[in-house]
Parts: sequence; structure tokens; C-alpha cells
Amino acid sequence: MTQPFRSRDFTPVPAAERPRKARRGVRVVVTDGTHVLLFADTDPGVPGSRWWTTPGGGMDPGETEERTAIRELAEETGLEVSASDLVGPVMRRVAAHGYSDQVCEQSECFYVVRTPRFDVDTSRHTADERLTLDGHAWVPLAELDALPEPVWPAQLAQIVATLDDPTAWLGNLGRVEESTVPIGD
Repeated sequence: MTQPFRSRDFTPVPAAERPRKARRGVRVVVTDGTHVLLFADTDPGVPGSRWWTTPGGGMDPGETEERTAIRELAEETGLEVSASDLVGPVMRRVAAHGYSDQVCEQSECFYVVRTPRFDVDTSRHTADERLTLDGHAWVPLAELDALPEPVWPAQLAQIVATLDDPTAWLGNLGRVEESTVPIGD
């Protein structure tokens, strides 16, 4: 089997040979009510690829969703929060991510944290995050649709709009695909 990429000098793995993995994950929508914190992500095997995503990642063994959200926020942004700061989960889905080197199917939930804007600290990013992440920004909610790159999840503005009304939470969206290289199932 072809090995995943380890540098920016990578040729995409043919679809049938890409390793597949499944995991549980948690994403966190960080907002001050008018802006949302997003990270620019890339696929080193697809030159020029770029999309925007919320902080978050995979659950460690034995972690709760809330604990994962708290840990991922601290690691990826430097923001320290407690479980009482988390709103949600406001949405669940299974996201199938087709990348040039692998396919990851992630059963994930989304929480929201409302906080004043802060200076993001990326010093605790992993080696893989340092390889693929290409910056971050506090993006005005009104400008999400104007970004030249995709925003994952596509429902981000809807998630923020539900913050003050738990009856409007999006629930379970089922399976969606967000890919730089289509999965081809």
C-alpha cells in the first residue's frame, strides 16, 4: 500500500490505494457574535488547495466530547475554556474527507464557544498541523459566503445563527463529503 505523504513533495495516491480511517471528532465554532475563528487548511498533495475550517480534531481514547473540545481549543488556539463555556452539541454529522493521501470518515459533533476575539496561539500545533495549516483569521460572519475558498462545514453561518435558540440547533445532518480529491465511492 502507498504510504501517506510526509512532505510537500507528494504526488496524490490513486483513489483505490488511499488508506481509509474512521474516527470520532469534535469541532468548535469560536465566535464573538460577529466574527468566527477559522483556520486555513491545505492538502500538500494538491498544490493550491485551501479551505477554511473550525478548530477541532479527533477524540483520544476515553475522552468525552466536551473534554475533546476543551483540549483541541487549547492545543490549536491557546484558548482555555471549561465545559460550562461550551454550547451544544449544536450539530452532528459524518464527514467523509477525501485527501490526496487518505480518506478519513469522521463522526463528529459541533460545539460553539462565544468569546471576545483573542490573539491565537499556535505554538502547540502538531507536526501535521504545521505542515497543512496555512494561517487563521477572524472572519466576519457576513463575509463567509464571499471567501474564495470553501468553508467546512458549509452550515457554519447557520450554526452561529442558532446560538441563542437551542430549538434551532441543526441536529444530525447525516453523511456529507468534503474532499480535495473525491472519494469515488
